[in-house]
Amino acid sequence: MTKTLTALALIALLPAGAALASDDCHSPRDQWQPREAALKVAEQNGWTVREFEIDDGCYEIEGRDSDGRLIDVSLDPATLQIVEMEFEDDDDRYGLRNPALPQGQAN
Repeated sequence: MTKTLTALALIALLPAGAALASDDCHSPRDQWQPREAALKVAEQNGWTVREFEIDDGCYEIEGRDSDGRLIDVSLDPATLQIVEMEFEDDDDRYGLRNPALPQGQAN
């Protein structure tokens, strides 16, 4: 009985935790700014856009920042505020190796 109650309590908490950790955008479609406005934000930030799409209700931009790093940016389509920004790991591009690996092997 105790195991069942514990399991039910955990199951009940899962949706609340998922909602708090969500990086989805929930702006109504009629409030979205045009795609061109999002591309202007990218230009103002010095980003080179390789791919632009809509994912989970957000504008998604893949490209490079002004330092040449690969980026993946989510923008709220209504406010054009950054919801999430990730930098891709480019260590292999520069030929950096993990010293723990045998000579000649990249990460």
